[in-house]
Amino acid sequence: MPRATTGKVHQKRARKILKDAKGFRGARSKLYRTAKDARRRALQNSYKHRRKRKRDFRMLWIARINAAARMFGFSYSRLIHNLKKANVNVNRKMLAEIAVSDIKAFEALVKEVAA
Repeated sequence: MPRATTGKVHQKRARKILKDAKGFRGARSKLYRTAKDARRRALQNSYKHRRKRKRDFRMLWIARINAAARMFGFSYSRLIHNLKKANVNVNRKMLAEIAVSDIKAFEALVKEVAA
């Protein structure tokens, strides 16, 4: 039996895939087969990059905390170690935000754990 390519179900699926591929360049948005491959790859990359974004932000926060800590004579690792020892529970995201927006509060935190 030959493969059906003109049926209602097939057309609906093709429309859905071409709709998802809208905005892709060239044949990737026009032709069903290439659009199908491009869409699959786009979905894979979006899944992968959602996880990568979390790593990227953590690296950014650590870089900001490190830069601010070095202004007060601490390295990042020493600062985090001293914060844990002093039972100061501030996550890296908030610590980086404090370091960027309110340097006086960050300095107070550093002085608190320096003793």
